[in-house]
Amino acid sequence: MKTLSFLLLCLLVCSGVLPAQNSAKSVPDWQKAAGGAMSFEVASIHEDKEAFKPPSFALSADEWFHDPNGRFHADFALPIYIQFAYKIWLTGEETRAIFAKYPDWVRSTRFSIEATAPLHATKDQYRLMMQALLAERFGLKLHFEGKEAPVLAMVLVNPGTPGPKLIPHEKGPPCDQAPKPEVFPWECYTQGARPTKDGLFEAGSRAGSMSLLALLVGNLAENSGEVGRRVVDQTGLIGLWDYTIEAMPPSKVRSQDAATANGPTMLEAIRDQLGIKLKPTRAVVALPVIDALTRPTEN
Repeated sequence: MKTLSFLLLCLLVCSGVLPAQNSAKSVPDWQKAAGGAMSFEVASIHEDKEAFKPPSFALSADEWFHDPNGRFHADFALPIYIQFAYKIWLTGEETRAIFAKYPDWVRSTRFSIEATAPLHATKDQYRLMMQALLAERFGLKLHFEGKEAPVLAMVLVNPGTPGPKLIPHEKGPPCDQAPKPEVFPWECYTQGARPTKDGLFEAGSRAGSMSLLALLVGNLAENSGEVGRRVVDQTGLIGLWDYTIEAMPPSKVRSQDAATANGPTMLEAIRDQLGIKLKPTRAVVALPVIDALTRPTEN
């Protein structure tokens, strides 16, 4: 169960946040705090056509992190590495548009990266090391541009009143104590996902922000085929929150006949369990623009 939960979490690997950078010159606060520039001590890259191997830690845009003691491994296609390095998340449509002018290998070829990093580096410092590696080995150059785009805004069904499964973090289990077996997810500051009874699917977070929830909603609802737009937070809720939702798995929603449905869809669960609905609107979204990119030589 623990392994399956980790693999499901990897499917949410790049459920990141709207990037702070709006131009080539601006630097996000997280990058300044992490030190501004870092490189792996040693790194090797090769194309991987074998079975997928889980990474040293989830290359997600949240704050959850398992220190690999300087030994980094990952096995993804280039868009995943770019999103991790710049702490962003892209919808499928955004990814297709950004990489449309490049050959298929950019989105389809997995590259296994083995690298040695300074001991006790933080997750954000690993992002900086990945930025340097992408620039050196893939010739990656990019900048960010703010563009107005259609989005879906998370708003409360009943203004000021969250749903029954969305509670302030201070009313839930504390992060500095070992949680009881029934608590889900076990780790704070990240997203978790696992199968439950009757073929349903549970996802949630402890000590998560509303921005993190917006990314979870956008990722899962996109995978279920219910939405195709970026989701942004307009709930007005601040601070950290604990939340879980139980619904049909995204893959099942895509093929589910309404007459034989045995659980709520993702959007139904979000509405009834979290008290949140999605409202179409427009917002300025900062998106990466690729200026240069080459296929790396192996070593």
